[in-house]
Amino acid sequence: MDADSSSLLGRARIHAALGDPARLAIVDALTLGDASPGEIAHTLDLPTNLVAHHVKVLTEAGLVVKGRSEGDKRRTYLRLRPEALAALTPPPLTGVGRVVFVCTRNSARSQLAAALWHDRAHTPAASAGTRPAPRVHPRAVAVADRHGLRLDPTATAHVTDVVRDDDLLIAVCDNAHEDLTGPTRPRLHWSVPDPVRVDTDEAFEAAFADLAARVDRVAPAVTTAPGDRHD
Repeated sequence: MDADSSSLLGRARIHAALGDPARLAIVDALTLGDASPGEIAHTLDLPTNLVAHHVKVLTEAGLVVKGRSEGDKRRTYLRLRPEALAALTPPPLTGVGRVVFVCTRNSARSQLAAALWHDRAHTPAASAGTRPAPRVHPRAVAVADRHGLRLDPTATAHVTDVVRDDDLLIAVCDNAHEDLTGPTRPRLHWSVPDPVRVDTDEAFEAAFADLAARVDRVAPAVTTAPGDRHD
């Protein structure tokens, strides 16, 4: 079994262990501090034999370890292993030179995504389009300005003129994801609705919020290659 498969199995065991409400409540309690099985039973109002069963499952999944009290040697305390919970996150995306966001026209979503990434992740970002427009959409410029970001209205580009071999390519529209099937193929796909179709401030705000949430979720998993911290 390779390392990736082993990691997936370990994560699956942890997810399965957390799939029971009582076990999740035990983990919540141990997040705040260590406790004996009897104390857990009292806090959660559970029978001690049921707590023993749940603790066994959590221990086998690697979430909880037991230790003898330094005072009363007959007493056992349970301790949460936070590193096991940290293992639930997907493997990191390493060796990334830049993050490049692609949509069809490079006039809204990809521009906003690149600006958000640069602002929040503080790592290199760019944008491009499969059929770039002459200018960035005015509502995209306006929504960026409302959130303290700046877009260059004339800075649109074709994907072939922007993408490099070490780029992490993210398609932020369905068309770009489906059109780019050759060597320049997106590694990730964010299906963000096109605000230009609706062409209202509300649509652009919704797209901005969607992109911001995705950037915040993915950025911690991306590790840039050495020497590529700046454009």
